Amino acid sequence: QVHLVESGGGSVQAGGSLRLSCAGSGFLFAGYCMGWYRQSPGKEREGVAHITASGWNTTYADDVKGRFTVSKNNADSTLSLSMHNLKPEDTGVYYCAAGVSFRRGSCQSLAYWGQGTQVTVSS
Repeated sequence: QVHLVESGGGSVQAGGSLRLSCAGSGFLFAGYCMGWYRQSPGKEREGVAHITASGWNTTYADDVKGRFTVSKNNADSTLSLSMHNLKPEDTGVYYCAAGVSFRRGSCQSLAYWGQGTQVTVSS
């Protein structure tokens, strides 16, 4: 059975940092590209960071570039998102997802999703 389980969310003040983790099981983690997605109140879910299956290549949404870093550890099947200088507009539920193809700078054909973890940034 496939599982993607996020952890590490919480409440911080603007300017603070958080590190999210996503643990995968039940599928060939190393064979999938992955992404972090955010759903903010009143907005559609959006991709914030993507990484290739190998972990060598990454892309970011413009509003998180320079503040967020995504990494993938295929040895222990974990995906991480380090977030610094957090802003109130970063507030939302963060999901990790695994996909089968990395094209046009994003992980696509998403096959698996986690349940999400809440990040709240106060001003």
